[in-house]
Amino acid sequence: MQRAKLSIIGAGNVGATCAHWAAAKELGDIVLLDIPDKVGVAKGKALDLACCAPMERFDANIIGTSDYTDIAGSDVVIVTAGLPRKPGMSRDDLINTNVKIVASVSEQIKTHAPNAVVILVSNPLDAMVYTAWKVTGFPTNQIVGQAGCLDVARYSAFLAEKLGCSVEDIVALLMGGHGDDMVPLPRYTSVHGIPITELLDDATIKECSDRAKVGGGEVVKLMGTSAYYAPASGSVQMAEAIIKDKKRILPCAAYCDSEYGVGGYFVGVPCVLGSNGVEKIIEVKLDNDERTLLDESVSHVKDLVGIVRKAFPELG
Repeated sequence: MQRAKLSIIGAGNVGATCAHWAAAKELGDIVLLDIPDKVGVAKGKALDLACCAPMERFDANIIGTSDYTDIAGSDVVIVTAGLPRKPGMSRDDLINTNVKIVASVSEQIKTHAPNAVVILVSNPLDAMVYTAWKVTGFPTNQIVGQAGCLDVARYSAFLAEKLGCSVEDIVALLMGGHGDDMVPLPRYTSVHGIPITELLDDATIKECSDRAKVGGGEVVKLMGTSAYYAPASGSVQMAEAIIKDKKRILPCAAYCDSEYGVGGYFVGVPCVLGSNGVEKIIEVKLDNDERTLLDESVSHVKDLVGIVRKAFPELG
């Protein structure tokens, strides 16, 4: 049986860690691609990872390259290319530079991997997903952003720390944009079926959700650059669901039109991921407060897209 193929654009910290997690999960053959000036890094990391195979017992052809023809036939393409955040920067500060980078990458994906499901990781995430969609012209089910998996993981980790329980027993949900106005939903968060509201008081839950909202910034302050282990893990969790057609319900930046009344933008919602990419948007009932918070978050997504459209009219 032919192995699946996963291509990762950008061989920096996030991209290389995506390759690491994907190899460890034996998801298929891996292409790690970067610009010609950094092709040595891509090739070196690919070689280093390939040499782990005898010890970690995985089978995969792993190559580093700067040639986009090597991504042909990809089932999934993960885009990590772009500038990472530095201390004092918001995700939004990256918009002008990273739109240009993601647009260039998307043109190449359109040419060489037109059947791939594309997972965006580059920031600001919500604007980058929109950019990739516009440039590729792909159906909306083929374009999705990685944010919710990461945000939920952070939220779950902080809840588990407070509870003193295993993170494996926590099932949580967040929605909205990827940033400080994401919307944690304690009503849809449980610990082995027990509502989180039965185990923690409101103040502690809010403390965990507030920390999740700025979790990326906390990492940036500590080490001077963006997180990479957890963003890569979230990306590969999504890639695995697609490659293995697992039909997993995961929170992702997916295209919503009538759903939640969004009106044609990519926002974080629970959706079913399978071999066709985003196969279904799950609509959960929201109370008035949750609806207000989601509307505020979507409004910020619309503002980001508005910045893209103004600076790059061809993406309007």
